[in-house]
Amino acid sequence: MRHVGNRALRRGLQDVKKIEAIIKPFKLDEVKEALHEIGVSGITVTEAKGFGRQKGHTELYRGAEYVVDFLPKVKLEVVVPDELAERTVEAIAAAAQTGRIGDGKIFVIPIESALRIRTGERDDAAI
Repeated sequence: MRHVGNRALRRGLQDVKKIEAIIKPFKLDEVKEALHEIGVSGITVTEAKGFGRQKGHTELYRGAEYVVDFLPKVKLEVVVPDELAERTVEAIAAAAQTGRIGDGKIFVIPIESALRIRTGERDDAAI
């Protein structure tokens, strides 16, 4: 990337963002549907475990109490053009929200380069 004043000139990849979202597993279908409605076609889903401010909770099992500190979550990853990034974040947030603690987080990350392994296509052609 070559910088000219405040503008960055790129070769190949136009402004593209990766949106990562950590959500409650039971919200996955709603989020997937919301993304489909705004035209987001590719999505990667990973089962995850984690905790934030809620620090897990205690459960009773066969009379013994134990702490469940890593809660089941789902991590979604989508790569979208800059102009679709904000709508993607809004769609995920609206579909994933329950209003209760542990709803999750959304991160927006700039993408520098992309490669489609099968064809060798790079950058915009690979998205």
